[in-house]
Amino acid sequence: MDTNGPVGRAEPAGSAGLAGLDERIAGCRACPRLVAWREEVARSKRAAFADWTYWGRPVPGYGPPDARLLVVGLAPAAHGGNRTGRMFTGDRSGDVLYQALYDVGLASQPTSVSADDGLELYGVRVTSPVHCAPPANQPTPEERDTCRPWLVQELNLLRPTLRAVVVLGAFGWQAALPAFARAGWTVPRPRPAFAHGAHVSLDGLELFGCFHVSQRNTFTGRLTPVMLREVLRTAARAAGLHGLK
Repeated sequence: MDTNGPVGRAEPAGSAGLAGLDERIAGCRACPRLVAWREEVARSKRAAFADWTYWGRPVPGYGPPDARLLVVGLAPAAHGGNRTGRMFTGDRSGDVLYQALYDVGLASQPTSVSADDGLELYGVRVTSPVHCAPPANQPTPEERDTCRPWLVQELNLLRPTLRAVVVLGAFGWQAALPAFARAGWTVPRPRPAFAHGAHVSLDGLELFGCFHVSQRNTFTGRLTPVMLREVLRTAARAAGLHGLK
C-alpha cells in the first residue's frame, strides 16, 4: 500500500491532515479482489438503486477532525457505503447506528441516507479497519492487514483529542488492537478478548466492545437499541463529551 510516507507517521493535526488522508484512502487500489468487487457492484447496482451513481471506491471515515470518540466498524456495505461514499450510510446497519448516535446526542439527525443529507456528528468519528466493500461482507486476513496502515494514520491524526473508542464486533476488535499498538498505545498481552460491554484502558484511551450493528444481530435481538445506546453513552462520557441525552 502506498501511504505517502512511513506507516504510523503523524501528519499535521486538524482538518487538513485528515482530509488529505481521506483523499488518499479513496484512491487506494491495493487489494485486487476488493477493487474488482466494489467496481463490479458499482456497475451492476441493485435494482432499487438503479438511478444512483455508485461511489465504487474505498470509503474514508466520517466525522470531525477533533473527535473525542471513535466508532470502528468492519467494512462498507456493497450497496451502502460503496454506493453513497460515506461510512454506514444507506444501509440497515447505518440506520441502527445513526439512530442510536442521535438518541444519545451525538448526531444532528437520526438518519443517514446520502453524503449530502446534512448529517453532522458531534465529537464522534466513524471509521472501519477495511475501507472497501468485501464480497459476502468478509474481508480476508491479508486484506485486513493491508488496510491497517490507514487506520494507524487516522489514529495518529486523531490522537490529540481522541479519548475513547467503540469497536463494533469481533472482527473490528481483532483488526483494531494491532492498529492501536502501531499508533503508540500499549495493548495488554495477551490481547484482551472481544465481548459486548468489554472495557479496556490503553494509556488514557478507553476502549469499549459492542456487538456489531449487523442485521443478523439487530433482527435477532442479540443487539438491541437499548444495548447500543448504553455502550455509546458510556463511551461518550469516558471521552468527556457533554450534552448527552
